[in-house]
Amino acid sequence: MRRILWGALVLLLAPTSGAGQEPPIFELEGFVVIGTPVPRAAEAMGTAVTVIEGRELRRRGVTRVLDALREVPGASIVQSGSFGASSSLFLRGGESDHVQVLVDGIQVNQPGGAFDFSGLTTEGVERIEVLRGPASALYGSDALGGVIHIVTRSGSGPPRGSLSFRAGSFGRKDWAGDVAGGSERLSYGFSVARREADGILEFNNQFTNTVASGSVRLAPDERTTVEFSTRFAGREYHFPTDGSGNVVDRNAFTFSDETALGLRIKRRLSERLDLEASLTAYDVDGGTDDQADGPADTLGFFAFTSLDALRRTKASVRSHLRLGSALATAGVELGRQAQRSFSESGSQFGPSTSRSEHERWNRAGYGHVVARAGRLSIHSGIRLDRNERFGRSMSWQAAASYGYALSGRVRAAAGRGIKEPTFFENFATGFARGNPDLEPERSDSWEIGWEQGLLAEVVGVRAAYFSQRFEDLIQFTFSPPSPSAPNYFNVARAQARGLEYGGTIRAGAMSVSVDATWLDTDVVDAGFDDGPGATFVEGETLLRRPRTTLAANASYRAADRAVLHASWVRVGERADRDFTTFPATPVTLGAYSVLDLGAEVVLVAAGSGSPGLALTLRGENLLGASYQEAFGFTAPGRGLYAGGRIDLVAR
Repeated sequence: MRRILWGALVLLLAPTSGAGQEPPIFELEGFVVIGTPVPRAAEAMGTAVTVIEGRELRRRGVTRVLDALREVPGASIVQSGSFGASSSLFLRGGESDHVQVLVDGIQVNQPGGAFDFSGLTTEGVERIEVLRGPASALYGSDALGGVIHIVTRSGSGPPRGSLSFRAGSFGRKDWAGDVAGGSERLSYGFSVARREADGILEFNNQFTNTVASGSVRLAPDERTTVEFSTRFAGREYHFPTDGSGNVVDRNAFTFSDETALGLRIKRRLSERLDLEASLTAYDVDGGTDDQADGPADTLGFFAFTSLDALRRTKASVRSHLRLGSALATAGVELGRQAQRSFSESGSQFGPSTSRSEHERWNRAGYGHVVARAGRLSIHSGIRLDRNERFGRSMSWQAAASYGYALSGRVRAAAGRGIKEPTFFENFATGFARGNPDLEPERSDSWEIGWEQGLLAEVVGVRAAYFSQRFEDLIQFTFSPPSPSAPNYFNVARAQARGLEYGGTIRAGAMSVSVDATWLDTDVVDAGFDDGPGATFVEGETLLRRPRTTLAANASYRAADRAVLHASWVRVGERADRDFTTFPATPVTLGAYSVLDLGAEVVLVAAGSGSPGLALTLRGENLLGASYQEAFGFTAPGRGLYAGGRIDLVAR
């Protein structure tokens, strides 16, 4: 596979002459880049895709990606308390580690799929694309339930820049700056943002988050593009709570420093053949620091420190061949994951330490076809992964979209996704013993959808039904079959089905949209779990998945001078557990509603060489709802924020 990668690089850099007349495969204007090997028009997608525009989020005052995702059909966000607390996404009933997250094509999940959304900001984001349903046939492991791709701005035209700031409740202070511009040969976009908050608890609840990102696109000739993207992030979250949400600790905090780098080269070799290669790297250094609270803190386990270093690197090459109205893609991929961990505990029994260092390689080959015949668009693909730890695994996908008269279309999709074990599940030692023979978790899914435009597309309605079955879910047991046996096994099974439906009205300056989800989850096989307090209870629902959710949005734009926005989210009851008891006690988290309002007013429009000024206002949870997304951890209450933005355009 390494020879294939080097050979592709030689072809990409080799000189060629002449330019074809066919439209470029990688054209992005009006297209989505998620779900298929090449950008496609949204109406040609057979899978469920939601696109969130970054510019609209910033106009509304939404600064966190997790808040934007709350309005996506089928998505449920769980934030464990205040700003900066660990935040997870459950998509269409899947687990929180069943969604692959990409930033400019760079995968940023932990090995095994886990991802904390608390540090993702909207500054510098061009758009967020959310694919619901398995996509491992293209993206590999962790795309068992869906994919989220965050695309940052690259810029065009004269240099533009802005500086924004905001402050308000809970000691929140935000500022951000960006600059972008470019030509056909060279374009660029850079941004930096800083978020701070004192938190919602009485002490030790501060959160700081700094993010800098940038991208450069170079087109040395009409056949070649070179893209480089980078992202640096550092955050620190102070938490006084124990695992049950009790406020007890004055100095515990978590920290992380992240670096993401991506290089992509795209080359047109002939009228029918294109080639692209990419190299990505993602590094995280982080951990937890919880020293003794004082001289009297000497009982039990009174101190804990951990350090974790993760590196994920990936190299891939793919070719695109035009075959009439179809496009065939073949690709190979080589990836490496490595993790080093160290922890030290202080207790009345003396200090104890633990160290581990592991890595695994993955090789993959895949093929995909996209085609269009009249009003019918299809996409299908298959991928074979060969991992040095769990061997071979196959995933597939097939989707179709058919547009009919009167601005309507129907679509359907089916596929299989996989999710690899975590390093801890494979290699843990000490109180828990990992299982090196674990298989990937799997899902088999199908869906059918319908969209219809009415009244010259002033009104749009949509609906989709989906069904997923989760197999070989990895589960922990306190009582392994023998004293020397591991604690983790592929034993649990579950299923989820649901209905996503909604509508949109766009009339002049006014826009209103409503999206609702009905979700039914069910544990088919509880595996080792037993009793009502178990995490998996046969015949019961999966934890923290609401049966019903509703998101409504309304926007009014007064020319280019003002934007007013209101959003209302209703989340139904969810099952959870009170883990302060053993065994855990079943609890039901109550339904809640959150109302947010945002406004942006342009006082002075930016001109050529003259600055512009806009004021921003935002209110969050204005009804003052008191609720918990995870049992024991109260969500932030009512918040009011005000700020401004200065825009600059070069002469």
